Amino acid sequence: MAPTTTLPQNTPTLAEGGLRRVLAVLCLTEITSWGILYYAFPVLSVSISADTGWSLPVIVAAFSLSQLAAALTGIPVGRIIDRFGPRAVMTAGSVLAVPALLVVAAAPNLPTFYAGWLAAGIAMGAVLYPPAFAALTRWYGDGYVKALMILTLAAGLASTVFAPLTAALVDRYDWRTTYLVLAAILAVITVPGHLLGLRGRWPHPPTPVGDHPVDHRDASRSRAFLALVIALSLGAFAAFAGVFNLVPLLIEQGFSPSLAALTLGLGGAGQVLGRLGYLPIAARTTARTRIVVILAATAASTALLGIASTTAALIGVAIGAGLIRGIFTLIQATAITDRWGATHYGRLNGLMSAPVVIVMALAPWAGTALSARTGSYAHAYLILAALAVVASLIGAASIPRHRRHDAATTT
Repeated sequence: MAPTTTLPQNTPTLAEGGLRRVLAVLCLTEITSWGILYYAFPVLSVSISADTGWSLPVIVAAFSLSQLAAALTGIPVGRIIDRFGPRAVMTAGSVLAVPALLVVAAAPNLPTFYAGWLAAGIAMGAVLYPPAFAALTRWYGDGYVKALMILTLAAGLASTVFAPLTAALVDRYDWRTTYLVLAAILAVITVPGHLLGLRGRWPHPPTPVGDHPVDHRDASRSRAFLALVIALSLGAFAAFAGVFNLVPLLIEQGFSPSLAALTLGLGGAGQVLGRLGYLPIAARTTARTRIVVILAATAASTALLGIASTTAALIGVAIGAGLIRGIFTLIQATAITDRWGATHYGRLNGLMSAPVVIVMALAPWAGTALSARTGSYAHAYLILAALAVVASLIGAASIPRHRRHDAATTT
């Protein structure tokens, strides 16, 4: 049986009805926030370029800037949530996101367009996964893993709901009007959702269990924390460069664009299956085993995508890679609590997530650049696989000494 982090039973939490309300609200607001602030952009980027004359790389760079802003914003947001709870900061992020999208929609020039995305990135840092993870981890106590699994399953529908909606809107109107409509949806759902749905007493931080460090600085300055950040960053880079460049890889291998897009969607279905399977995996493995095996599996699936040549094999591996990404998301969400408990989850998760979000922002461009440099997407995927192997090896060192002892003495 794998060691688990036990939160004190006297930690005050919401009543059962309040917990269900918080989880339901966050599921709805995460679907909406991810769908509008993140997944709408890839659908609209070509239309933006065609209408404005701005080059696609320049437009994508504005979105990458938003991801950098989100990463840096997540650090102070984590500290605020640890102390005061998620309601105020997530409501403020929702409020900021609306005028940010209005600026993007009305932008007459590139500086204004970039300013709008910079503001949108700050909003993303306050409303996407890290603050939602911090909220559920504190409120749900030792039931946090199930709550996080449900949240990520729901948020996985963001692209399913909003990519087609965005495409339908831009076909009927234009990209500027589409963003105005999406901003209105964001305002109607997420602002009252966070303001009214996240009310309730914020529990005191749980008392550190066993040898968990009381001072968050002890954890953030440790070798284990550095190893965790590097391992997750390299793993996220390999995984997301792989998924964003999957369609051109498959077309290079002879797929039609429609079959390549369908295969990408099947990978999303695999991601859902991975998240559904996380609870039994977590119950039977240690934190070290999970991170090492999943990063090794990321390496294997990425390499197979670069090596496989038949249609059936490539589709099967793409589904498997999606399944692995689904598990990887929950490994990242639970990494801090697995190692250092929930006492300083917001702070530590913000510090850990910042570089991961940054490399995720760079991954699409980097994967394309690697393919150009190596002469093919297949070769680029082999390099990405090698990075994931390195991540797996470093992941083995991401367990603090007290957790290593626990793992060694647990059967």
